[in-house]
Amino acid sequence: MGILTGKKGLVVGIANDASIAWGCAKAFRDQGAELAITYLNDKAKTYVQPLADALQAPIFMKLDVTQPQEQEALFAAITEKWGKLDFLLHSIAFAPKADLQGRVVDSSAEGFAQAMDVSCHSLMRLTRAAEPLMKDGGSIITMSYYGAEKVITHYNIMGPVKAALESSVKYLSAELGSASIRVNALSAGPVKTRAASGLADFDNLMEEAASKAPLHQLVTLEQIGEMAAFLVSDNAKQVTGQTIYVDAGYNVKG
Repeated sequence: MGILTGKKGLVVGIANDASIAWGCAKAFRDQGAELAITYLNDKAKTYVQPLADALQAPIFMKLDVTQPQEQEALFAAITEKWGKLDFLLHSIAFAPKADLQGRVVDSSAEGFAQAMDVSCHSLMRLTRAAEPLMKDGGSIITMSYYGAEKVITHYNIMGPVKAALESSVKYLSAELGSASIRVNALSAGPVKTRAASGLADFDNLMEEAASKAPLHQLVTLEQIGEMAAFLVSDNAKQVTGQTIYVDAGYNVKG
């Protein structure tokens, strides 16, 4: 029996088998959880469907967080199938390429608003939908990065966006604590995901992280997943409102 046996979880953000969300989902399933899995669009479905099948996910649905009706349909399906939800993983972020690769000072109002909506406010929307299903408490995790705290070259507009996300985690944890719903952020070290490929000079960023980190290595999807599984388990009942680093210690020397 795993530490998540009997728990039901929603995983939002798997794009392919290199996604952080996939590493987390696999760890959740390995520890006994039953999962609902989403995919962004028909193109992504090609890559995510085999992963959902491998996870034996009983709920597999399209979710574009900018489309309210898709979120409503997803939570209606979860309510009908399970009638509850024990945990939620929010692992999505987006910024238009021109804004992502340009200076923060040059970012467009439209691009900044879009990045904030998809990467940050979507956490609030999903949390609001999940709250009624977490009748006996629950755990919510979002994914952040060290660029929220310190200036990381080429991270650009995502720095302010992730800083807002981490602040949101604190406020959500304070508001939902009375319902025994915990909210935390995992700040993972650089991992070569599809989203990360949009950052300029990402390979050099990975080399620097490995050389500076006290453990002198990069983290893996499996290691990030292990921490995520711990956070949504009953073993972490007293952990909320935190940004927890899984980066081989890079943040202490960065």
